[in-house]
Amino acid sequence: MSKYLHHFRAQWAPSIPRELMAGAVATFALIPEVIAFSFVAGVDPAVGLFASFIISIVIAFFGGRPAMVSAAAGSVALVAAPLVHAHGVQYLFAAGLLAGAVQILFGWLRLGVLLRFVSGSVRTGFVNALAILIFSAQMPHLIGANGATWAMVALGLVIIYGLPRITTAVPSPLVCIVVLTFVGQWLHLPLKTVADLGLLPDALPVFALPNVPFSMETLRLIALPAFAIAMVGLLESLMTASVVDELTDTPSSKNKECSGLGFANITASLFGGIAGCGMIGQTVSNVRYGGRGRLSTLFAGAFLLILMVLLKPWVAQVPVAALVAIMVMVSASTLDWGSARALLRHPKLSSVVMLATVAVTVATDNLAAGVAVGVLLSGVFFTFKVSRLLKVVKSGDDVLTYRVSGQVFFASADLLVDAFDVREIEGKPVTIDLSQAHFWDITSVAALDKICQRLRKHGSVVEVVGLNEHSRALVSKLDLGIE
Repeated sequence: MSKYLHHFRAQWAPSIPRELMAGAVATFALIPEVIAFSFVAGVDPAVGLFASFIISIVIAFFGGRPAMVSAAAGSVALVAAPLVHAHGVQYLFAAGLLAGAVQILFGWLRLGVLLRFVSGSVRTGFVNALAILIFSAQMPHLIGANGATWAMVALGLVIIYGLPRITTAVPSPLVCIVVLTFVGQWLHLPLKTVADLGLLPDALPVFALPNVPFSMETLRLIALPAFAIAMVGLLESLMTASVVDELTDTPSSKNKECSGLGFANITASLFGGIAGCGMIGQTVSNVRYGGRGRLSTLFAGAFLLILMVLLKPWVAQVPVAALVAIMVMVSASTLDWGSARALLRHPKLSSVVMLATVAVTVATDNLAAGVAVGVLLSGVFFTFKVSRLLKVVKSGDDVLTYRVSGQVFFASADLLVDAFDVREIEGKPVTIDLSQAHFWDITSVAALDKICQRLRKHGSVVEVVGLNEHSRALVSKLDLGIE
């Protein structure tokens, strides 16, 4: 019994006061960004706030990484925005349901390990593209804006970057909101406020199915956005979970995190919220202030709804300029500034992958498309580099010996064939030594068979030696009679 209690306490609340304090800090860090992400997605602030409350509650129970904060996120908001603008928020809820189902399937099929196939270059490109898209999403609020808006954004940035030099006891984005709201009301400045963006919550969310036709046309409209939401959410959540693993020196279940996020997004969509994912900034804040268990995640969500309902009249007066300033800060902190200098030091192909990920993402406004292109290019470049490592060394005069070393597969099979010039061999006995080679697929074994047939056709006696167990098994399956 004590063993289960120890495990429960380790998972939920190693220290209850510390968990509650860390969760509260995460909540204050969530408020401005969630509202800001909501207007990036083109939905009412209530949609983002409801989602953050529900996702945090559900992920606390079903997620695979204790102390991780998940909520409505900027990356998902950017993917969702075109669907909202084109078809309305109800289609966003439907897409959230489908995205959640994809994420659950992803977890159940134990595909969390696929994060290993996302190279560092793709991850850097993803982060940089996200930063660029977040910044560009603020331009409509600044282009053509009055002088008061520009001045307030500048004041907000001064507070956000200046306050931490004095104290870090209170999150500077929260202070930015308080100060800019007070100044705007005191001076009666002509500023757009959160109330102008849409409705704020005044009660608990209500269960309701998305108000869309249940038809193949609806599925066609939401399929690609849902898949993009699912993939972007999974990528960012798994990356965030990996960060917490390193900060706390503890492991987590990536597959459980995938399915837990799916359950959270389905629940959020059924209660009028946008889909979300792991929040890197808020999660790091939670961990640094002492959050180690699921209680901090649970309290972050519950406390968020309490604050929003109690402080609704005040939150409605927050100027949009404050949110723009916060999102500019989020964009700047998200961007990997060192990656620009690293372009000169890193291998050229790695730099091409990173730049391609950024370019495709920015061009399409689709983070999932950028990651897909980056992963594809990484695979192609890796295959090219590995194929070039194949070496064939010839020795001997009367009896020729060809020593093959390296990986033989579809991309290097032709190189292996080209290394055997039947005109030079002229019917001499040939030994092919494969003790330092490994054959991976049907194409590579077929290439070896092709070589043997050519040599024998020109009068050579061919002996193949050194096949390892895997390669021998592949040859036996195809029954090519190589040996």
